[in-house]
Amino acid sequence: MKKETWKRIGLMILVFSLNYGLDRITKILAMAKLKGSGIHSFFGGTALLVYAENDGAFLSMGSSWPYLVKVAVFIILPLVVCLYGLWYSVAKESSPLRALIIVTIVAGGIGNLQDRLFNSFRVVDFMNFGIGDFRTGILNFGDVSVTFGVIALAIAVYLADRREALAAGKAGSSPEAGKRPKGR
Repeated sequence: MKKETWKRIGLMILVFSLNYGLDRITKILAMAKLKGSGIHSFFGGTALLVYAENDGAFLSMGSSWPYLVKVAVFIILPLVVCLYGLWYSVAKESSPLRALIIVTIVAGGIGNLQDRLFNSFRVVDFMNFGIGDFRTGILNFGDVSVTFGVIALAIAVYLADRREALAAGKAGSSPEAGKRPKGR
């Protein structure tokens, strides 16, 4: 393999380890320090720390599903998606930035998948953010990696598409650019 390939893989391992490690360490701390200790408020209630275990998806969706459906949706499907994401980011993704973003998403997914596998489908959550009644659900750093990773990936793909369109002269470089063909 080329030196650049090894550098890229090394950086991907570092990014994965940071995201996954932060998720695991904070969950372990939450179990040790927050479980049974009530709600801890910071910044005038903008940030809350409260221990919860979620046996569903976002906002407990799917928590009452039958066992086999939960295995398929919360174990098998995420495992396949995470493995594909790792393979794609190493073998197919041409942009190092997008590859790192994909690895960030996968690391968060693997952290939550580990909880589901070894904690009877329950994911440890402990953070809540908001102002007044406008709040997030209770979440963890794996959720943050997935959420911000998906947002960053969408922005990166949009900007790359935009750059390609500008380079091809399709987005504003000629008077005809941006005009829709007749009949559409």
